[in-house]
Amino acid sequence: MRQTLAVVEEELRVGVKSADPFVTEAARHLVDAGGKRFRPLLVALGAHFGDPRSPLVVPAAVVMELTHLATLYHDDVMDEALVRRGAPSANSRWTNSVAILVGDYLFARAADIAAELGPEAVRLQARTFARLVHGQIAETVGPRDEDPVAHYLDVISEKTGSLIATSARFGGMFGGAAPEHIEALAGYGETIGVAFQLSDDLLDIASDSIQSGKTPGTDLREGVPTLPVLYAMASDDADAASTRLREILAAGPVTDDALHAEALGLLRESPALKRARETVRMYAEDARSRLAPLTDGSPKRALESLCDFIADRTN
Repeated sequence: MRQTLAVVEEELRVGVKSADPFVTEAARHLVDAGGKRFRPLLVALGAHFGDPRSPLVVPAAVVMELTHLATLYHDDVMDEALVRRGAPSANSRWTNSVAILVGDYLFARAADIAAELGPEAVRLQARTFARLVHGQIAETVGPRDEDPVAHYLDVISEKTGSLIATSARFGGMFGGAAPEHIEALAGYGETIGVAFQLSDDLLDIASDSIQSGKTPGTDLREGVPTLPVLYAMASDDADAASTRLREILAAGPVTDDALHAEALGLLRESPALKRARETVRMYAEDARSRLAPLTDGSPKRALESLCDFIADRTN
């Protein structure tokens, strides 16, 4: 796994290279900033249900990570973000226009590499991209005549789960796994992807800055309605703490420092956070159940360990 991911890292830098030094610099900006490389990890793990040394595995992982990085450039423009992965965001370092165009360039590079893997890879990458865009549009527009929690979970499935599902699928496909194993990997990827995003939402509330790597309550301050907040807003608990929390949240982004500290404290002690933790665990266990068709062994145990890690990281 380490060897595969090390080669992926090298190929990412090759993949973003342009004849224009400025484009190369801007395209490498987030590659050099690092990241979890969760999607290449799942490609590499999925390949272990076939031949992990297949020459197609590394390009497949690069396609997935470049697609993910492209979305980050666009996300930061939409969110007017100043920082990404501990470094200035591309839009703040250059301009929104440059960030958008570099994101487009990375999508194009991902599609170019996918074309080398065959028409099925191109089709899957395009369909995954379409789901990503659908999810972003749904998030931007907001719920329309639907339950806000259901809408939020659908958005995460489209925006996050779709690419992680395709990553796991690519690993199985290009490692030469059996068709039933490929489908199991894709189902696992979609579900574990939702669990992973939800656990990130919980960490923003429940952990300190040393553990999470960012300032606690950032989503709360920016008015991002994550799952614990949605559960709190939907609650009909009449106790003083729940009533006060709903009162603060109903006003929108909590930018006042005193109110922010109060809301964060109330959320950490609320039934809403406990319910959100249970939801994460439910998705993690669902992901584990989807591994049943896979052959027992260390690759399957590694995927199971991800379920445990994601369920436990928010406690």
